[in-house]
Amino acid sequence: MIAHWIDGRPYEGHPTSVGNVYDPSTGQVVDTVGFATVDDVDAAVRSASTAFAEWRDTSLTARSRILFAYRELLSRHADDLARAVSKQHGKTFPDAQGEVARGLEVVEFACGIPHLLKGDFSQNVSRGVDTLTVRQPLGVVAGITPFNFPAMVPMWMYPMAIATGNTFVLKPSEKDPSASLMLAELFVEAGLPSGVFNVIHGDKVAVDRLLTHSDVTAVSFVGSTPIARHVHQTATASGKRVQALAGAKNHMVVLPDADMDLAADAAVSAGFGSAGERCMAISVLVLVGDAADMLLPRIEDRIDRLKVGPGLDPESDMGPLVTPEHRDRVVGYIDRGIEEGATLVADGRGVQVPGHESGFFVGPTLFDHVTRDMTIYRDEIFGPVLSVVRVPTFEEAIRFVNDNPWGNGTAVFTNDGGAARAFQSEIQVGMVGVNVPIPVPLSFYSFGGWKDSLFGDHAIYGPEGIHFYTRQKVVIARWSDPTHRGVDLGFPQNR
Repeated sequence: MIAHWIDGRPYEGHPTSVGNVYDPSTGQVVDTVGFATVDDVDAAVRSASTAFAEWRDTSLTARSRILFAYRELLSRHADDLARAVSKQHGKTFPDAQGEVARGLEVVEFACGIPHLLKGDFSQNVSRGVDTLTVRQPLGVVAGITPFNFPAMVPMWMYPMAIATGNTFVLKPSEKDPSASLMLAELFVEAGLPSGVFNVIHGDKVAVDRLLTHSDVTAVSFVGSTPIARHVHQTATASGKRVQALAGAKNHMVVLPDADMDLAADAAVSAGFGSAGERCMAISVLVLVGDAADMLLPRIEDRIDRLKVGPGLDPESDMGPLVTPEHRDRVVGYIDRGIEEGATLVADGRGVQVPGHESGFFVGPTLFDHVTRDMTIYRDEIFGPVLSVVRVPTFEEAIRFVNDNPWGNGTAVFTNDGGAARAFQSEIQVGMVGVNVPIPVPLSFYSFGGWKDSLFGDHAIYGPEGIHFYTRQKVVIARWSDPTHRGVDLGFPQNR
């Protein structure tokens, strides 16, 4: 059974329920994970709370040295981490390698914490009075992360939190939990003190305890919109700071003047990479005018050449979905799309991979003539299902995207600079790509959507991460002055 990680070591806990961990390529249960009880969560928070007293006073240079050592260990073990991700999630090994690399970039950003935490200073704001600002840690903070990026998304959170002086309790997805334990073990090897980083596995019991625990000061979350809304409402009601990144329905607008081969490559890569299990996956193509007639044959040709297979098979382009329940959910959406009148161009149901007949495979699926009232458009499918919506004009494409309740990521493909500039200005979405299908910012920027894709005031990692995990304190100082003016009951004025 996969254990928790508390106080710098494995912790068995006292589970009253367990979950299965699958190899999605074979459909076999390969391990089980014990779900944390309230007492187990309390043990993790207690460990983090005890460690915070010393960690917050650890010098910035000492923290930075530990992060640099951690960065080296992560780099050395990157393929081991990627292999663990691929085995339990199902994504292809190169895709898992990319995930680890993008998470590592946030660790590298956090290595510069001595510079990133510098405050402001103004001398003589009033006669003999100086003003300065400092950013101080919050305390024990928690992260709740999804199954689709079991290494990268946790690394969006805890390196930033720990670098800024907080201690951390991570609740990863119970579907693919092993990567988080590898991350924790390597951090201890890098010199991180016990209790600074803890990992608990579980379900709603563990989540709700973290959201309401009096010693947890802030919560970071990535997942679906309904759960993000619950996290935000519950944790803020308990007085906590919250950043909750939620669901998405990412649109890619293609104009008739676009490079159609580039657009076809982008649509297939962004729509079917990681079997569509990405919050930044392109799930809707909004094709303007006669763009559909030029683009769709190219997309069909590329779909026909994709190979679906086990994630660790070097010849596989796309792996399985994560669990049998998730596979059945995606197949149900395909059935619903047909029932509601969409045109099924490519059908991913019933894919059989020789030697892996029990794996959780769904092949690339393409629908044409999708409308906004269809379930496959309204819901986040989170699978390899790409929908095509046809609109007559560029202006209608912008209105169509802006009418969607989600606003995570979007893209426009065009060779018209004026159209691209108008799109990036008018579109109501947090991350925008111009001839780039998945506009995920690098670590020295920040990641976050708009509308129902983000609850809370802060995006994740980068400069926003520094602000989220710290509080600003303003200090106004005056030292002994031989010309002290005596008592003055008037309102303070600058002189």
